[in-house]
Amino acid sequence: MNIFKKVPLAILIGSTLLPAYALAQSQMGGSGTVGPSAGDREFSLSGTGSSNKDFDSSSFGISVDYGWYLSDRMLAGIRQSISYADVEGEDLSDDFWNGSTRGFVDYHFGQGAARPFVGATLGGIYGDGVKDTGTAGLEAGLKYYMLPSTFVQARAEYQFLFDSGDSASDNFDNGAWAYVLGMGINF
Repeated sequence: MNIFKKVPLAILIGSTLLPAYALAQSQMGGSGTVGPSAGDREFSLSGTGSSNKDFDSSSFGISVDYGWYLSDRMLAGIRQSISYADVEGEDLSDDFWNGSTRGFVDYHFGQGAARPFVGATLGGIYGDGVKDTGTAGLEAGLKYYMLPSTFVQARAEYQFLFDSGDSASDNFDNGAWAYVLGMGINF
């Protein structure tokens, strides 16, 4: 991909995140009171996407999370993801819709604005481009609080598919990575 196509995207992202960062610093005023407390809820919206160099084969997806803080550091919830792929190639031209519904548990570290976390997921995937089946995974990520209850996040999840308990252990080595970038709030 031509570097000049990436520059406008970088400028757009930077121009939206820098003012938010400056506002966060002025509103937090050094008080250090950021993040959730036990009993708070969390909602986040994340996205992902990719295209080949000619933009004739592309995919994008969104993920919505809703969870409850069991403690200041432990979050349990449900995640709904949906993705679309427009694939073209030799003897292939098709559109695929896929979905995934998973429960998750995440443990967060730290008390400042930057909160790394690790967790696990369990659920199912379904759709046009996949066999309907169970999925489980491990995940890690980082939330950065720009305001006391508003954050940006990046998450990577290793998912493996299974039809039964026996196939879960067999398929762990044949998993896939899923990455998202998004925003969320605690309330």
